Amino acid sequence: EVQLVESGGGLVQPGGSLRLSCAASGFTFNKYDMIWVRQAPGKGLEWVSAISGGGSTYYADSVKGRGTISRDNAKNTVYLQMNSLKPEDTAVYYCVALGHWGQGTQVTVSS
Repeated sequence: EVQLVESGGGLVQPGGSLRLSCAASGFTFNKYDMIWVRQAPGKGLEWVSAISGGGSTYYADSVKGRGTISRDNAKNTVYLQMNSLKPEDTAVYYCVALGHWGQGTQVTVSS
């Protein structure tokens, strides 16, 4: 059974940083792409970033230069480091793999 468990969200001031984590289980982690998607209050889903099994990385324009996705295949974990956070980054952040979604972690950027 595929399981994805996000953590690391919270309340941060504008300009601050957070590192989100997603612990995966139930599949051969190092073979598959891992994706971060977010949903801001009252808005639709927005693709944020992805990392392939081989480590290639991709970013939405909205986070390019501020976000860094990485993976630790030994720990079956994918990370999203977000810097220079803006209020518009406020959202629930979901980890997605193989069509499965985690429960999400809330990120709130506010002074």
